[in-house]
Amino acid sequence: MSVAQPRVQVPDIAAQVSFAMRQMGVAPIPRNYELFYEAYIGSNPKLTKELAALGARATQEELDAVGAQYFGVHQADGVHGAHGKIANELEGLLTLLKEEQTSLESYNRILEETHSRITSKSAASTDLLRNAISVLSEATGTTMAQGRVTVEGVEAKSREMEDIKKELDEYKRIANTDSLTRLFNRRAFDDRLASIYDSQRGRTTTALVICDIDHFKKINDTYGHPVGDKILATVANVIKANVRKDVFVARTGGEEFAIVLDLTTPEEAHLIAERVRRALEHTPFKNSKTGVDYGPVTISMGLCMAGQTEDPQDLYHKTDIALYCAKTNGRNRTLIFEDGMKKEPSKTWLLYRK
Repeated sequence: MSVAQPRVQVPDIAAQVSFAMRQMGVAPIPRNYELFYEAYIGSNPKLTKELAALGARATQEELDAVGAQYFGVHQADGVHGAHGKIANELEGLLTLLKEEQTSLESYNRILEETHSRITSKSAASTDLLRNAISVLSEATGTTMAQGRVTVEGVEAKSREMEDIKKELDEYKRIANTDSLTRLFNRRAFDDRLASIYDSQRGRTTTALVICDIDHFKKINDTYGHPVGDKILATVANVIKANVRKDVFVARTGGEEFAIVLDLTTPEEAHLIAERVRRALEHTPFKNSKTGVDYGPVTISMGLCMAGQTEDPQDLYHKTDIALYCAKTNGRNRTLIFEDGMKKEPSKTWLLYRK
């Protein structure tokens, strides 16, 4: 009889970021949260160090300066601008529709007046018909012309709003992209991980692979962060080149990457992970100008099926355990999570990433 293992609580990143901001007296606004989120997950060590250097009571101006340096024009400003454009377009569209309503109300009033004239017993038949035809012709022509103007206006507004939608989509793409590797970032990964559990099919046919570059700290310490950044970008390119174009690939922090494989089995997912691992193992990492060889560069990989887990946190936790076992069993290998695997509490990432 199997005994249920106690679940290990996975840290709530959002709660820890919010707590850190409160401790430092930082205003809980979106652009500040974005800064502290990126610093917490460690995707940009330079940003983390610069934010820490501001001290416990950083001013908003100092925080905005760091944000501008690493994120360029802040995405929230662009989004707010796009929202303003949408509001203006909707107001213009409403004005057009109100004008159309006024035109139709006028036409309806003319029809009623014409009906009154036709049913009047005091007017001569010929005059009555002549006046009615004249009034209806003029009113119909005016209403049709107004209708054409309205249709053209609505089409123009629709095109303008489509352009704004594209603009918002671009802001979202930038906000979900890691600036160094051009892969999805941790924010996009968290959303994608949660979406796996939106359907039963996703739970049973989706695999998560977490990849971690072996001895990356040694590479940074030996050759410096600029070389480390180039290696991160190359690893990202190798991963993307060895999976289908529609496969979700993210840099989830530091030297860690994640791959989400849909409609797959454990065997198929393992084959794909191994293809990526072998491709990287045979990729040269050499400076063409100086001749310095930075390689070999290898990765360890952990894999788990969503069907083995209860929720996104559980999936990430079990995949991370498989990755830990791959690291502690020699590195440069892929391991699938199995019941009984565990991660020693006394060891941390800083210990076995060396």
